[in-house]
Amino acid sequence: MSVKEVFIDPITRIEGHLALRALVDTNTRKPSDVWVYATMFRGFEVFLRGRPPEDAIHITSRICGVCGASHANASMHAVDMAYGVVPEPLGVVLRNMAFAMTDPLYDHPLILNMLGGPDYSELVVKKLTPRVWADAQTTDAPHRDIHGFAKISDIMRALNPIEGKIWQLTVKYQRIAREGGVLIYGRHSHPSTIIPGGISTDLTNAEYLLIGYTYRLTKLTAWAKYLYAIWQDIVWFYEEKEGYKDQGLTYRRHNMVSSGFFDDPEAYSSLGETPEDVYKNIDNAALKRAVKPGAFVNGELVTKSYKEINLSIMEHVDRSFYEDWNGKFPLFTETDPEGNKLLWGKQNPAYHPWNKVTIPKPGARDWNGKYNWAGTVRFVWKDGTVTPFEVGPIARLMATAYQSSDFGSGNGVLRVTLPRSGGADDLPASVVEEMELEWHAPPYSTTLQRVLARAFNVVIDAAVAWQNVLKAVELVRSGKTKTSRPWNAPARRTFGVGFTEAPRGTVRHWVVQEGGKIVNYQIHAPTTGNVSPKDQWGMSPFEQSVANSMVTEEVPPDQWEGLDFVRAIRSFDPCIACAVHIQVGNLKTIKKMIVR
Repeated sequence: MSVKEVFIDPITRIEGHLALRALVDTNTRKPSDVWVYATMFRGFEVFLRGRPPEDAIHITSRICGVCGASHANASMHAVDMAYGVVPEPLGVVLRNMAFAMTDPLYDHPLILNMLGGPDYSELVVKKLTPRVWADAQTTDAPHRDIHGFAKISDIMRALNPIEGKIWQLTVKYQRIAREGGVLIYGRHSHPSTIIPGGISTDLTNAEYLLIGYTYRLTKLTAWAKYLYAIWQDIVWFYEEKEGYKDQGLTYRRHNMVSSGFFDDPEAYSSLGETPEDVYKNIDNAALKRAVKPGAFVNGELVTKSYKEINLSIMEHVDRSFYEDWNGKFPLFTETDPEGNKLLWGKQNPAYHPWNKVTIPKPGARDWNGKYNWAGTVRFVWKDGTVTPFEVGPIARLMATAYQSSDFGSGNGVLRVTLPRSGGADDLPASVVEEMELEWHAPPYSTTLQRVLARAFNVVIDAAVAWQNVLKAVELVRSGKTKTSRPWNAPARRTFGVGFTEAPRGTVRHWVVQEGGKIVNYQIHAPTTGNVSPKDQWGMSPFEQSVANSMVTEEVPPDQWEGLDFVRAIRSFDPCIACAVHIQVGNLKTIKKMIVR
């Protein structure tokens, strides 16, 4: 066997610094071993200790300059629980409306068309896979009557960076989405109006806010129809015409987790008035989220419970640049607030995030030992099964598709009707009309199916934004304009867990507070688990997807650039800035002097 080492450091067109090493059999063109790793440390968990929990909402949003609102919202949910305070219904609606714009409707198209899109552009396809380019030039685009591109090659040309039509439209429409969110959040990407138990948006001119938001949503609705048609055609072409169906496969039997998001205003606003009440009732509210929570283990949807997902999350650092904290600190808790054992009593509760203590320990990279700045995140189920798991757009759709929701009966098919939407002057007239769109759950997650799921997420997010606009109008017209309830920090020790969904996947925040001070805080960005290093229970999604990718470049091995590997990685949209951070260098103390 002839082996070629493919080493890519850094992987570009992602957020943060990520690297890949693959040993590839040049005969089979498939990797025999893979390492994908984060090269930075994040210290947010360390410097949050001792601060007021409400500050965490605004501090953790600085983890990322793209999906800062996702972290702010996860922190918001954790602090709501730890303080035992929840918003009035309109507060929940405004939270949903702002979040839909600034993260999903802004970020998904950017990821599809500007970060991952160039991998399917004329410039890349023609250079590395000229046979595919030749086929694209002769293949009619099935949805040409919707998006207006006659051939697949026309779509690829429109994905060319800077000069391509799709690339340029993405610049315009991501700005429109941010504008809609900023009407409520005050700014992007670090919301200034999120508070425990509500939102501080000024509703003096609520009608103007709703008109401005709705105006932008009509444009984004047409944009969602356009995008889905484009990516349906790209995925169809590569799967059916070029034989790429299994490229980037993660697990043949689903191992996935979704936390769900977009809270039901009545259910969430009725959770209770104590931390224990909020935790007790959180499952009822979570099941009414528009996008559903759920966990798949070895192909089976084992739970739809927010609380059970919380009990099942484990993190260890055997192959990461950290010290093991077990035995060095007393446990904060061995159970959840209802007395259920963390990790079901099947694993040491020290490795649940409520008990994790972050202790960085830099060292030399060892491919057989520690090589990653992300910890190893695993799902522990009641029967003792431990497995790596995938989060992201496809996990969200899978969890929702196999439950009853506004978008389906639970049979694996999601259907969304997007309304007539004016104002699409730079899009084909066809996308103005009302349109029913469908997504069918695939047998497993692959590079292309992850991309298609992301495109359909834009459709769902637009539909949910419309639901919340209508609810906001109803509440305002009926005079129910209160948004928030006052909070007080409990003197006793309390616990909070906040789950939501960033465009990249599930965001999880855990807080332990006592007397209005953070005692412990832990953060799992979507990429934390997706990039976590291998262990005795297997490879995490990034490494697995590369291991199941075959090199399709039509050049000799010494000229391989790793196109198929980075396509697989970018289909997840890594955010290493979310997963880890560090600054290395000489430290300088700055003394501020006030001159009177």
